[in-house]
Amino acid sequence: MTNTNDSPAQENIGYITAIQGSVVDIRFDDKLPPVYNELRTGENRALVVEVQAHLDGCTVRGLAMGPTRGLFRGQEVVDTEHMLTVPVGDKILGRMFNVFGDTIDGGADLESSERRPIHNHSLPLARRNVDSKIFVSGIKAIDLLAPMERGGKAGLFGGAGVGKTVLITEMINNMVGRYEGVSLFCGVGERCREGEQLYREMRDAGVLDKTVMMFGQMNEAPGIRFRVAHAALAMAEYFRDEKKQDVLLLIDNVFRFVQAGSEISVLMGQMPSRVGYQPSLATDIASLQERIASTSTGAITSIQAVYVPADDLTDPSASHTFAHLSSNIVLSRARVSQGLYPAVDPLASGSNMLTPLIVGERHYRVATAVRKTLAEYEELKDIIAMLGFDELPENDQKTVMKARKLERFLTQPFFTTFHFTGMEGRSVELEDTLRGCEKILSGELDDVSENAFYMVGTLEDVLAKAEKIREAEKAA
Repeated sequence: MTNTNDSPAQENIGYITAIQGSVVDIRFDDKLPPVYNELRTGENRALVVEVQAHLDGCTVRGLAMGPTRGLFRGQEVVDTEHMLTVPVGDKILGRMFNVFGDTIDGGADLESSERRPIHNHSLPLARRNVDSKIFVSGIKAIDLLAPMERGGKAGLFGGAGVGKTVLITEMINNMVGRYEGVSLFCGVGERCREGEQLYREMRDAGVLDKTVMMFGQMNEAPGIRFRVAHAALAMAEYFRDEKKQDVLLLIDNVFRFVQAGSEISVLMGQMPSRVGYQPSLATDIASLQERIASTSTGAITSIQAVYVPADDLTDPSASHTFAHLSSNIVLSRARVSQGLYPAVDPLASGSNMLTPLIVGERHYRVATAVRKTLAEYEELKDIIAMLGFDELPENDQKTVMKARKLERFLTQPFFTTFHFTGMEGRSVELEDTLRGCEKILSGELDDVSENAFYMVGTLEDVLAKAEKIREAEKAA
């Protein structure tokens, strides 16, 4: 990184020629700053402007990373001669940052001299690691039907209010404690309430010293919301490449990253594309996703929440994101209405990892049988609604009973929702999930009430709950 020279004679000075919202045109008579350079203007040079385009041989168009109130034509702008940078190193662990690398947790100022630019090229294919290993989350429905990849990218897709943020918070709780590496949470367009709550939960869980948090809040300028994910990636790449550590990168929410890019596109005067998105939608998503990769010495495993407008998975923002992910976890509003949490849709969710060569024959066989049983139940729902359950053939009745038990067994109470539900959270190992599903599919648990399978962890919890239900029925 090239430091700005303090000598005024050597500073590259420009002057504002036009201001339109967050877009600022600046004329440089000496040297034109490259695209993505950080410019400074305003009172005490506090306002950051990032160069977005060259309009001609002496004028650049920049995007203000903050309110432009008080700017005027002819105002001086200085080129810092470097991109936006963020601090890196062990000192950033346990801290919360904004896109500029400033701490926002109320703690002491960061004593770190090493900084890195937020923009970087993706890893060349020759340096990428091609091993496929499963990343266990402790959540039954995900580990069984849409297993995540170590060093891969998993997406949580769903509309408003189906539990994306709750699920990603639970994954943090389950994995950060047993995860050997660094965890990095990136809040794109996050509500301040969610950021404060997450910080408190991480501190109370005792894992804050292995965690870095970065937020671009919902009320901030679109440039901040658009660049905060790149800034978080710069930190993650440092731990992967320099410290040779594994990094767990959690992003909430990718749609708000797309939304910020769409706002910037309009401000820059670009013609809208399909459904009103920016014409560079695919490139914007790829510029972020392709930097999330693994080497032989360190991996970045990413879990991303993706808001789906109007629950439409064919929306361009969702469909372009799908293509980059190794695991797609779709959350269903229908399952939320039935009280089945987590609301993972077993038929719409999937993973590239779910093959016999990667997860093993047993896991693949159980997952396929579970999905087949649930698909048959889905087909029978219309017949049940018209004729009733008793009119089904005996084989179909058994399939329905098994499917209902599987649906309930794949629910579980979360640690992060204890204050709302009063149920102690459960993290379930993959072996326990497979064993429980095998018992249900084989018919060994046909005499157990389906209520005993709801909101429990392992098979032992099912049997203990069934015993309590029997005792309650006898007492009644």
